[in-house]
Amino acid sequence: MARIVMKFGGTSMAGIERIRNVAQRVKREVNAGNQVAVVVSAMAGETDRLVNFCREASSLYDAKEYDVVVSAGEQITSGLLAIALQAAGVPARSWLGWQLPINTSDAHASARIGEIDTAELDASLAAGVVAVIPGFQGVADGQRVSTLGRGGSDTSAVAMAAAMKADRCDIYTDVDGVYTTDPRIVPRARKLSKVTYEEMLELASVGAKVLQTRSVGLAMKENVRVRVLSSFEDGDTNDGHRGTLIVGEEEIDDMERQLITGIAHDKNEAKITLTQVSDRPGSVAAIFAPLADAGINVDMIVQNVAHANGGTKSTDVTFTVPAADLARSLDVLDKAKDAIGYATVVHDTRVAKVSVVGVGMRSHAGVAATMFTTLGERGINIQAIATSEIKVSVLIEEDYTELAVRVLHTAYGLDAEDAA
Repeated sequence: MARIVMKFGGTSMAGIERIRNVAQRVKREVNAGNQVAVVVSAMAGETDRLVNFCREASSLYDAKEYDVVVSAGEQITSGLLAIALQAAGVPARSWLGWQLPINTSDAHASARIGEIDTAELDASLAAGVVAVIPGFQGVADGQRVSTLGRGGSDTSAVAMAAAMKADRCDIYTDVDGVYTTDPRIVPRARKLSKVTYEEMLELASVGAKVLQTRSVGLAMKENVRVRVLSSFEDGDTNDGHRGTLIVGEEEIDDMERQLITGIAHDKNEAKITLTQVSDRPGSVAAIFAPLADAGINVDMIVQNVAHANGGTKSTDVTFTVPAADLARSLDVLDKAKDAIGYATVVHDTRVAKVSVVGVGMRSHAGVAATMFTTLGERGINIQAIATSEIKVSVLIEEDYTELAVRVLHTAYGLDAEDAA
């Protein structure tokens, strides 16, 4: 007997018929002799609807009351799934965040999970009752409903799996696993049977939309085995071949042969260049400290070679921020202009970040060279570069994104041999 957490997203819960289908999947796991806890998202589009209600009520809404409103979507689906399971002959009950409880910080609308008390839940599971838990929510200070921020249901599922000491956390989405790249761009992309936590964390952070970055980081920290599956594929989830497992490196036998795991892209980037920044100690800190204070995440950074300018030395500094933060970034830089001492600020949103990710980079040379050569041969100019131990990212013109992904996918030998 295994203990499993099953998580279903908004598209899986979009309507009574789909909720009944989810109930049948849960029933199969129960019939296999497993103890099951289910974490559910709100119906697709429901959270957006509730958020808009809050904004219409007041542009300066109270975050605590916002949490009361937006957490209602998951409360509804958890109750409906419990009803559907009972109708299918499966003992089930819903557990709201405050009933377990799932204790969180008091940062309403972006809370972080602390401790989860599973004593009553463990007793209920041992009695054969399926637990249905609304994702995205918890309780702050033991009194007020709190939410984890958008996409928080994945984090809820991983946190529950860790607290319950579950054997696996199955996350059901509208895709059937993690691919070497977006199959809509590269039809020859391959589905991966296993991916390491580190690789998935990097892929999620540079544009892959399969899992929320925060949930992957938590899974790595707590060593929770995660499997990504499709809600819309039939078949037994216990066959060991469906979906993609996200695990530690020790579970992947062919580590030495695994050079590049995947290619990711992200068009939600904006490039900012400050010209004629004084080339002196502290000038770069004067740029990025105010941005950090404003909670703006800076990714790629390029500083040009200093050049003489009327007897003084100056340089140009280029960096990227999320496109959604461009306006705030420009405002922050404008207010700090005197402290920084730059001439002009130039920005560009017609850029994209393309990344290659793989643990094989640790033991193989030439990964970056292959990337640069391949892009150069296709006339794709690299505007900025960022690296980590298992990732190389480049900033390019947005119009070349799909071409870059396709040629890199082929260059690293990721194309599926049996694809059409």
